[in-house]
Formats: sequence, structure tokens, C-alpha cells
Amino acid sequence: MFDFVISGYRPTWLSGGPAVAAAHGARLAMLEGRKLTRALLVWDLDEDSWFSDGLILLDFEGEQVEIVHHKFHDISLTWNVVDPAQPLDWAGQGFRLAWREGVPAELARLQGQSLQAVELLTWMGEDLAYGTVAVGFVFPQGRVTIYNALDENGMDFGEPDQQYARQSLTSGLPG
Repeated sequence: MFDFVISGYRPTWLSGGPAVAAAHGARLAMLEGRKLTRALLVWDLDEDSWFSDGLILLDFEGEQVEIVHHKFHDISLTWNVVDPAQPLDWAGQGFRLAWREGVPAELARLQGQSLQAVELLTWMGEDLAYGTVAVGFVFPQGRVTIYNALDENGMDFGEPDQQYARQSLTSGLPG
């Protein structure tokens, strides 16, 4: 199993909305009301671009969720495992990678905002992506959806496509 050569990191691959909701729904919902304090992407230093095969780290006031998509239907969410102070070492893979904050600008603009809601989105389009799971984070002034771009991560900052079935997660706490 590929662990992205990150010390202590062991992805747990899940497929389908029900599996993701059962494993992580309550904990994702508990992020509501917390501020997004940091967002980190894996950055390809040679290409000066987002390395979309790597993990996405979102830190909500000390509760860090680590998201990555793999193959056509797999998603792994882990919690507080990855230490972004440690360098990424993909020696032998042909990449020079590092954690980067502040990119893209749309993601950087969400930092400092309190999370209003979390959604699990399941793609219902009649294509190869059918059944893939995305995670949507809704803020007062924007949103980010992290989706499976068919064997890598994708990010979108607008309203999700209507072909997604939406499952709102809620902590049940007063907002």
C-alpha cells in the first residue's frame, strides 16, 4: 500500500458515501463552527504547480483532516497524522515536493472563516465517475469541494454540480 512516503501515515481507502459517512461523518460534522486556520497542498517544486496526487491538509483550529483520492472511487480521510513540518521525500519517484500554503487563492481566502457545514457529495452522473465521493466545506464567504478527479484530487470553489447527490452532515450543536 502506498503511504505517500509520509512518516506514520497510513491511508484507509473507502468507497461510497455510506462508508465515508459511517467512518467520518460525525467527526467531520464536529468541525462546524471551527475556523479554517491553515490549508496545505503538496507542491511540485520543479513545475511550480499543485501536485494533485498528494494529500490536502485542512486544519480547523488544531483538528487537521487529511484528504486524498486514489484510483477511480477511493478516498482516504485521516486525522492529525501528517506533520507538515516534515519534508516530503519522494526520492526515486522523480518529484521534488513540498507543503505549500496560500494556494490557490480561492482556498487561501477561506482561511480565517468559520466552517458552516460539511457535505458528502456522491457523483450520480452516468459516466466513469459514478459513485465517487467528494467532501464539501461551506463557509460564510465561499466553499471548497475536494473531489475525485479520476485518480487524483480536484478542487472546486463554486456550487457543486447538480449531478451530485448531497448529504449534509451536522453536529446537532447550536450554530
